[in-house]
Amino acid sequence: MKIVWSPDHLGQSGHVELGAGVIEPGYECPERLAYVLDRWRERGLGEELAPTAQSLDVARRIHAPDYVDFLAEAWNLWTAAGYSGPALPMVWPTHNLRDDLKPKAIRALLGYYSFDGGSSFVAGTWTAVASSYAVALTAADLVAGGERVAFSGCRPPGHHAGRRTAGGYCYLNNAACAAERLRERGASRVAVLDLDFHHGNGTQEIFWRRSDVLFVSLHGDPATEYPFFLGTAEETGAGEGEGFNLNLPMPAGSAFDVWGESLEVACRKIAATGVDALVVSLGLDTFEGDPISHFRLKREDYPRVGARLAALGVPTVFVLEGGYAVADIGVNAVGVLEGFAGV
Repeated sequence: MKIVWSPDHLGQSGHVELGAGVIEPGYECPERLAYVLDRWRERGLGEELAPTAQSLDVARRIHAPDYVDFLAEAWNLWTAAGYSGPALPMVWPTHNLRDDLKPKAIRALLGYYSFDGGSSFVAGTWTAVASSYAVALTAADLVAGGERVAFSGCRPPGHHAGRRTAGGYCYLNNAACAAERLRERGASRVAVLDLDFHHGNGTQEIFWRRSDVLFVSLHGDPATEYPFFLGTAEETGAGEGEGFNLNLPMPAGSAFDVWGESLEVACRKIAATGVDALVVSLGLDTFEGDPISHFRLKREDYPRVGARLAALGVPTVFVLEGGYAVADIGVNAVGVLEGFAGV
Protein backbone atom coordinates (compact mmCIF):
# COMPACT_ATOMS: atom_id res chain seq x y z
CA MET A 1 0.00 0.00 0.00
CA LYS A 2 1.18 3.54 -0.71
CA ILE A 3 0.46 6.84 1.04
CA VAL A 4 0.87 10.16 -0.72
CA TRP A 5 1.38 13.32 1.31
CA SER A 6 3.18 16.66 1.21
CA PRO A 7 4.78 18.81 3.93
CA ASP A 8 3.20 21.77 2.16
CA HIS A 9 0.04 21.00 4.16
CA LEU A 10 1.75 22.90 6.99
CA GLY A 11 0.93 26.12 5.14
CA GLN A 12 -2.58 25.75 6.54
CA SER A 13 -1.57 26.66 10.08
CA GLY A 14 -2.81 29.42 12.33
CA HIS A 15 -6.18 29.58 10.58
CA VAL A 16 -9.40 30.25 12.48
CA GLU A 17 -13.10 29.54 12.20
CA LEU A 18 -16.33 31.18 13.25
CA GLY A 19 -17.74 28.80 15.84
CA ALA A 20 -20.70 29.14 18.17
CA GLY A 21 -20.50 32.89 18.59
CA VAL A 22 -16.70 33.08 18.76
CA ILE A 23 -13.75 33.10 16.42
CA GLU A 24 -11.52 30.24 17.49
CA PRO A 25 -8.57 28.18 16.20
CA GLY A 26 -9.61 25.69 13.54
CA TYR A 27 -10.28 22.15 14.71
CA GLU A 28 -8.72 21.07 11.42
CA CYS A 29 -5.04 21.29 12.35
CA PRO A 30 -1.62 20.06 11.11
CA GLU A 31 -1.33 17.53 13.92
CA ARG A 32 -4.11 15.48 12.34
CA LEU A 33 -1.94 14.32 9.45
CA ALA A 34 1.10 13.99 11.70
CA TYR A 35 -0.70 11.38 13.81
CA VAL A 36 -1.77 9.46 10.69
CA LEU A 37 1.82 9.40 9.43
CA ASP A 38 3.17 8.34 12.82
CA ARG A 39 0.76 5.41 12.98
CA TRP A 40 1.45 4.47 9.35
CA ARG A 41 5.18 4.25 10.11
CA GLU A 42 4.64 2.44 13.39
CA ARG A 43 2.63 -0.25 11.64
CA GLY A 44 4.97 -0.46 8.63
CA LEU A 45 2.03 -0.24 6.28
CA GLY A 46 3.81 0.77 3.09
CA GLU A 47 5.68 3.29 1.01
CA GLU A 48 5.42 7.06 1.42
CA LEU A 49 5.35 9.14 -1.77
CA ALA A 50 5.44 12.83 -2.57
CA PRO A 51 2.79 14.12 -4.97
CA THR A 52 3.69 14.66 -8.60
CA ALA A 53 3.24 18.10 -10.14
CA GLN A 54 -0.35 18.66 -11.28
CA SER A 55 -1.98 21.25 -13.47
CA LEU A 56 -5.25 22.82 -12.34
CA ASP A 57 -7.15 21.41 -15.33
CA VAL A 58 -9.10 18.88 -13.27
CA ALA A 59 -9.88 21.48 -10.60
CA ARG A 60 -11.22 23.82 -13.28
CA ARG A 61 -13.55 21.10 -14.57
CA ILE A 62 -14.83 20.20 -11.12
CA HIS A 63 -15.04 23.79 -9.87
CA ALA A 64 -15.92 27.08 -11.53
CA PRO A 65 -12.66 28.43 -13.01
CA ASP A 66 -13.17 31.85 -11.43
CA TYR A 67 -13.48 30.17 -8.03
CA VAL A 68 -10.16 28.36 -8.49
CA ASP A 69 -8.57 31.68 -9.47
CA PHE A 70 -10.00 33.30 -6.35
CA LEU A 71 -8.57 30.63 -4.06
CA ALA A 72 -5.12 31.25 -5.51
CA GLU A 73 -5.39 35.02 -5.05
CA ALA A 74 -7.48 35.42 -1.88
CA TRP A 75 -4.61 36.02 0.53
CA ASN A 76 -2.91 38.49 -1.80
CA LEU A 77 -6.17 40.39 -2.23
CA TRP A 78 -6.67 40.44 1.54
CA THR A 79 -3.26 41.84 2.34
CA ALA A 80 -3.33 44.26 -0.61
CA ALA A 81 -6.49 45.75 0.90
CA GLY A 82 -4.54 46.47 4.08
CA TYR A 83 -5.92 43.67 6.25
CA SER A 84 -3.90 41.38 8.48
CA GLY A 85 -4.68 38.18 10.31
CA PRO A 86 -6.75 35.29 8.93
CA ALA A 87 -9.25 36.27 6.24
CA LEU A 88 -12.86 35.37 7.08
CA PRO A 89 -16.07 36.26 5.23
CA MET A 90 -18.55 38.66 6.81
CA VAL A 91 -21.51 38.69 4.40
CA TRP A 92 -23.08 36.10 2.11
CA PRO A 93 -25.34 36.57 -0.98
CA THR A 94 -28.27 34.53 0.31
CA HIS A 95 -32.09 34.63 0.21
CA ASN A 96 -33.08 38.16 -0.83
CA LEU A 97 -29.60 39.13 -2.08
CA ARG A 98 -28.24 38.60 -5.59
CA ASP A 99 -25.75 35.77 -6.09
CA ASP A 100 -25.11 36.80 -9.69
CA LEU A 101 -23.57 40.13 -8.71
CA LYS A 102 -19.86 39.52 -8.22
CA PRO A 103 -18.34 42.17 -5.94
CA LYS A 104 -14.85 43.65 -6.13
CA ALA A 105 -14.09 44.09 -2.43
CA ILE A 106 -12.22 41.18 -0.86
CA ARG A 107 -14.46 41.27 2.23
CA ALA A 108 -17.43 40.56 -0.03
CA LEU A 109 -15.60 38.11 -2.33
CA LEU A 110 -14.87 35.93 0.68
CA GLY A 111 -18.62 35.54 1.18
CA TYR A 112 -19.37 35.26 -2.53
CA TYR A 113 -17.09 32.21 -2.72
CA SER A 114 -18.07 30.49 0.56
CA PHE A 115 -21.10 29.19 2.43
CA ASP A 116 -19.86 29.49 6.03
CA GLY A 117 -17.16 30.96 8.25
CA GLY A 118 -15.19 27.74 8.56
CA SER A 119 -12.57 28.20 5.85
CA SER A 120 -10.31 31.13 6.57
CA PHE A 121 -7.24 32.08 4.57
CA VAL A 122 -3.73 32.60 5.88
CA ALA A 123 -0.47 33.18 4.02
CA GLY A 124 0.08 29.48 3.29
CA THR A 125 -3.49 28.43 2.55
CA TRP A 126 -3.21 28.24 -1.23
CA THR A 127 0.09 26.34 -1.06
CA ALA A 128 -1.57 23.78 1.22
CA VAL A 129 -4.74 23.60 -0.89
CA ALA A 130 -2.79 23.08 -4.12
CA SER A 131 -0.63 20.39 -2.52
CA SER A 132 -3.68 18.59 -1.09
CA TYR A 133 -5.20 18.55 -4.56
CA ALA A 134 -1.95 17.19 -6.04
CA VAL A 135 -1.84 14.51 -3.34
CA ALA A 136 -5.34 13.29 -4.28
CA LEU A 137 -4.62 13.25 -8.02
CA THR A 138 -1.34 11.42 -7.51
CA ALA A 139 -3.12 8.73 -5.49
CA ALA A 140 -5.76 8.46 -8.23
CA ASP A 141 -3.00 8.09 -10.82
CA LEU A 142 -1.46 5.25 -8.81
CA VAL A 143 -4.77 3.39 -8.77
CA ALA A 144 -5.46 4.14 -12.43
CA GLY A 145 -2.00 2.74 -13.15
CA GLY A 146 -2.73 -0.60 -11.52
CA GLU A 147 -2.40 -0.21 -7.75
CA ARG A 148 -5.24 -1.88 -5.84
CA VAL A 149 -5.37 0.91 -3.26
CA ALA A 150 -3.70 4.21 -2.40
CA PHE A 151 -4.18 6.60 0.50
CA SER A 152 -4.03 10.35 0.02
CA GLY A 153 -3.12 12.29 3.14
CA CYS A 154 -5.02 15.41 2.16
CA ARG A 155 -4.81 18.57 4.26
CA PRO A 156 -6.90 20.63 4.06
CA PRO A 157 -9.81 18.26 3.39
CA GLY A 158 -12.26 18.85 0.55
CA HIS A 159 -15.70 17.26 0.64
CA HIS A 160 -17.60 20.40 1.69
CA ALA A 161 -16.17 22.43 -1.20
CA GLY A 162 -18.79 22.93 -3.88
CA ARG A 163 -18.50 24.05 -7.44
CA ARG A 164 -18.04 27.68 -6.39
CA THR A 165 -17.89 27.65 -2.61
CA ALA A 166 -15.47 26.96 0.21
CA GLY A 167 -16.68 25.89 3.64
CA GLY A 168 -16.15 23.45 6.48
CA TYR A 169 -12.33 23.67 6.24
CA CYS A 170 -12.55 22.74 2.53
CA TYR A 171 -11.39 24.66 -0.56
CA LEU A 172 -10.86 22.27 -3.50
CA ASN A 173 -12.88 19.05 -3.46
CA ASN A 174 -10.10 16.47 -3.41
CA ALA A 175 -12.37 13.43 -3.61
CA ALA A 176 -14.35 14.85 -6.53
CA CYS A 177 -11.12 15.70 -8.34
CA ALA A 178 -9.79 12.18 -7.72
CA ALA A 179 -13.00 10.71 -9.17
CA GLU A 180 -12.69 12.97 -12.19
CA ARG A 181 -9.09 11.87 -12.72
CA LEU A 182 -10.12 8.20 -12.55
CA ARG A 183 -12.78 8.90 -15.20
CA GLU A 184 -10.16 10.69 -17.28
CA ARG A 185 -7.85 7.67 -16.98
CA GLY A 186 -10.44 5.22 -18.27
CA ALA A 187 -12.92 4.28 -15.52
CA SER A 188 -16.39 4.29 -17.09
CA ARG A 189 -18.11 4.84 -13.75
CA VAL A 190 -16.72 5.78 -10.34
CA ALA A 191 -18.33 5.75 -6.90
CA VAL A 192 -17.53 8.31 -4.21
CA LEU A 193 -18.38 6.93 -0.77
CA ASP A 194 -18.36 9.60 1.93
CA LEU A 195 -17.88 8.22 5.45
CA ASP A 196 -17.41 11.54 7.24
CA PHE A 197 -19.84 12.37 10.05
CA HIS A 198 -20.78 15.52 8.14
CA HIS A 199 -22.58 15.28 4.81
CA GLY A 200 -20.38 15.83 1.76
CA ASN A 201 -22.55 18.65 0.44
CA GLY A 202 -19.90 19.84 -2.01
CA THR A 203 -19.43 16.43 -3.61
CA GLN A 204 -23.19 15.99 -3.92
CA GLU A 205 -23.55 19.36 -5.65
CA ILE A 206 -20.72 18.64 -8.08
CA PHE A 207 -22.07 15.26 -9.25
CA TRP A 208 -25.80 15.97 -8.82
CA ARG A 209 -26.60 15.74 -12.54
CA ARG A 210 -24.03 13.11 -13.52
CA SER A 211 -24.56 9.40 -14.00
CA ASP A 212 -20.88 8.52 -14.42
CA VAL A 213 -20.16 9.19 -10.74
CA LEU A 214 -22.28 7.63 -8.00
CA PHE A 215 -22.26 9.58 -4.73
CA VAL A 216 -23.16 7.82 -1.47
CA SER A 217 -22.93 9.48 1.94
CA LEU A 218 -23.31 8.19 5.51
CA HIS A 219 -23.70 11.14 7.88
CA GLY A 220 -25.48 12.83 10.76
CA ASP A 221 -29.07 13.91 10.23
CA PRO A 222 -29.01 17.41 8.66
CA ALA A 223 -31.96 18.41 10.83
CA THR A 224 -29.50 18.68 13.72
CA GLU A 225 -26.00 18.37 12.22
CA TYR A 226 -23.73 20.54 10.06
CA PRO A 227 -23.93 21.47 7.19
CA PHE A 228 -27.70 21.38 7.91
CA PHE A 229 -29.09 22.41 4.53
CA LEU A 230 -28.35 19.30 2.45
CA GLY A 231 -28.16 15.56 2.94
CA THR A 232 -31.72 14.24 3.31
CA ALA A 233 -32.70 10.80 2.05
CA GLU A 234 -35.02 12.15 -0.65
CA GLU A 235 -32.14 13.85 -2.47
CA THR A 236 -31.42 11.33 -5.24
CA GLY A 237 -29.96 13.38 -8.10
CA ALA A 238 -31.47 15.17 -11.08
CA GLY A 239 -31.52 14.80 -14.85
CA GLU A 240 -29.03 12.15 -15.94
CA GLY A 241 -27.94 11.93 -12.31
CA GLU A 242 -31.32 10.78 -11.01
CA GLY A 243 -30.73 7.68 -8.88
CA PHE A 244 -26.98 8.28 -8.64
CA ASN A 245 -27.09 10.11 -5.30
CA LEU A 246 -27.78 8.18 -2.10
CA ASN A 247 -27.89 9.84 1.31
CA LEU A 248 -28.03 7.71 4.45
CA PRO A 249 -28.53 10.13 7.36
CA MET A 250 -28.52 8.78 10.91
CA PRO A 251 -29.40 10.27 14.31
CA ALA A 252 -26.82 11.56 16.76
CA GLY A 253 -25.52 8.82 19.02
CA SER A 254 -25.55 6.12 16.34
CA ALA A 255 -23.04 3.36 17.05
CA PHE A 256 -21.71 0.68 14.73
CA ASP A 257 -24.83 -1.46 14.92
CA VAL A 258 -26.79 1.31 13.16
CA TRP A 259 -23.92 2.81 11.18
CA GLY A 260 -22.79 -0.59 9.94
CA GLU A 261 -26.24 -1.29 8.51
CA SER A 262 -26.01 1.94 6.52
CA LEU A 263 -22.54 0.94 5.32
CA GLU A 264 -24.00 -2.33 4.07
CA VAL A 265 -26.73 -0.47 2.18
CA ALA A 266 -24.06 1.78 0.67
CA CYS A 267 -21.86 -1.13 -0.38
CA ARG A 268 -24.78 -2.97 -1.98
CA LYS A 269 -25.66 0.17 -3.94
CA ILE A 270 -22.07 0.52 -5.14
CA ALA A 271 -21.91 -3.14 -6.14
CA ALA A 272 -25.24 -2.99 -7.97
CA THR A 273 -24.15 0.13 -9.88
CA GLY A 274 -21.16 -1.67 -11.33
CA VAL A 275 -18.36 0.84 -10.81
CA ASP A 276 -14.79 0.48 -12.06
CA ALA A 277 -13.20 2.41 -9.18
CA LEU A 278 -14.02 3.74 -5.74
CA VAL A 279 -13.04 6.97 -3.99
CA VAL A 280 -13.58 6.94 -0.22
CA SER A 281 -13.93 10.28 1.55
CA LEU A 282 -12.47 8.96 4.78
CA GLY A 283 -13.72 11.08 7.64
CA LEU A 284 -12.78 9.73 11.06
CA ASP A 285 -15.10 12.05 12.99
CA THR A 286 -17.49 9.13 13.38
CA PHE A 287 -15.32 8.17 16.37
CA GLU A 288 -16.97 8.24 19.80
CA GLY A 289 -14.38 10.67 21.14
CA ASP A 290 -14.71 13.31 18.42
CA PRO A 291 -15.25 16.77 19.96
CA ILE A 292 -17.56 18.20 17.26
CA SER A 293 -19.38 15.10 15.98
CA HIS A 294 -21.93 12.75 17.46
CA PHE A 295 -21.59 9.15 16.29
CA ARG A 296 -20.21 6.43 18.57
CA LEU A 297 -17.90 4.24 16.52
CA LYS A 298 -15.12 2.60 18.49
CA ARG A 299 -11.49 1.95 17.61
CA GLU A 300 -12.17 -1.70 16.85
CA ASP A 301 -14.88 -0.82 14.33
CA TYR A 302 -12.56 0.80 11.80
CA PRO A 303 -10.79 -2.36 10.56
CA ARG A 304 -14.26 -3.82 9.95
CA VAL A 305 -15.04 -0.83 7.73
CA GLY A 306 -11.89 -1.39 5.70
CA ALA A 307 -12.58 -5.11 5.30
CA ARG A 308 -16.09 -4.43 4.01
CA LEU A 309 -14.80 -1.94 1.48
CA ALA A 310 -12.14 -4.38 0.30
CA ALA A 311 -14.86 -6.96 -0.31
CA LEU A 312 -16.24 -4.71 -3.07
CA GLY A 313 -13.25 -5.79 -5.10
CA VAL A 314 -12.66 -2.51 -6.95
CA PRO A 315 -9.55 -0.30 -7.08
CA THR A 316 -9.83 2.24 -4.28
CA VAL A 317 -8.49 5.69 -3.48
CA PHE A 318 -8.81 6.81 0.14
CA VAL A 319 -8.94 10.57 0.67
CA LEU A 320 -8.51 11.99 4.17
CA GLU A 321 -11.41 14.20 5.27
CA GLY A 322 -12.47 15.06 8.84
CA GLY A 323 -11.66 13.65 12.26
CA TYR A 324 -10.95 15.92 15.21
CA ALA A 325 -10.13 13.57 18.08
CA VAL A 326 -6.58 14.32 17.01
CA ALA A 327 -4.69 11.81 19.14
CA ASP A 328 -6.93 9.00 17.86
CA ILE A 329 -7.13 9.82 14.16
CA GLY A 330 -3.98 7.91 13.25
CA VAL A 331 -5.07 4.66 14.87
CA ASN A 332 -8.53 4.90 13.34
CA ALA A 333 -7.41 5.87 9.82
CA VAL A 334 -4.74 3.20 9.70
CA GLY A 335 -7.24 0.74 11.19
CA VAL A 336 -9.42 1.19 8.11
CA LEU A 337 -6.44 0.67 5.83
CA GLU A 338 -5.27 -2.42 7.69
CA GLY A 339 -8.75 -3.85 7.51
CA PHE A 340 -8.75 -3.17 3.77
CA ALA A 341 -5.37 -4.86 3.36
CA GLY A 342 -6.34 -7.78 5.56
CA VAL A 343 -3.48 -7.33 8.00
